[in-house]
Amino acid sequence: MSAAVTLWSKHMVKSIHNQMEMTGMLIQPILWVVLFGVGMGSLLGPSMPGGEDIYITFMLPGIIALTASGGAIAGGSTWLNERLQGIVKEYLAAPIPRLSILMGNALSTVSKGLIQSLIILIVGIIVGANITSNPLGWMGGLVLVAGFTLGFAGIALSMASSTDNMGAYHSMIMLLNLPLLFLSNALYPLETMPTWMRIGALINPTTYVVTGLRYMLLENGAEFAKVDTIPLWLCFVAITIFTALGMWLASSAFKKSLK
Repeated sequence: MSAAVTLWSKHMVKSIHNQMEMTGMLIQPILWVVLFGVGMGSLLGPSMPGGEDIYITFMLPGIIALTASGGAIAGGSTWLNERLQGIVKEYLAAPIPRLSILMGNALSTVSKGLIQSLIILIVGIIVGANITSNPLGWMGGLVLVAGFTLGFAGIALSMASSTDNMGAYHSMIMLLNLPLLFLSNALYPLETMPTWMRIGALINPTTYVVTGLRYMLLENGAEFAKVDTIPLWLCFVAITIFTALGMWLASSAFKKSLK
């Protein structure tokens, strides 16, 4: 475990000194909140009770999920880059458990994803999102985002362990990122979707983290979440399963890459 913490510290310090990495990861979700959220809010506001702030509040959990998945993709990219540069081989030569190498990367990915998600949440509050002041809601939301990021990081790390080409990695992972966002309730409620799309959304882990965040983070969150008819307990169960699946994929791909 100490080896994983050491690698976590190494990656975090590197990110702090490379501010362009963090800034680059935040530009897209900030643009989503400020441009898409405000623009759609202005369009839909006159027909919605509460005005344009309602849509910004509704979509903010989805942008937090997008930010978390983007951080996971960056973690996979870091892992692949270390493999290509031979740094992972140096880790393997050290007298430490091999899985701690993978866990160190996963933990740093989750940490950076949580920091970025918190920044997006603050941006959302600035532009008018109605967020709860209940600390238990924030803690529950933090748990959901951490689990979702870890699960997505597992998928990203498994792909990064299965290829030796950076272009191929990004091509594969981008097939998941935005489609998972749009095939969920991040930007529109489940009840407005056609049946085939609703079925896809219900097997999409993004739907459950978004619904859970609406319950936990938004003022009167139950009112926002009830349109999706997904109970809060199911959100935590689904994210727990997704986290376990993602890390199992990462572990399996990592072991195969060592053969």
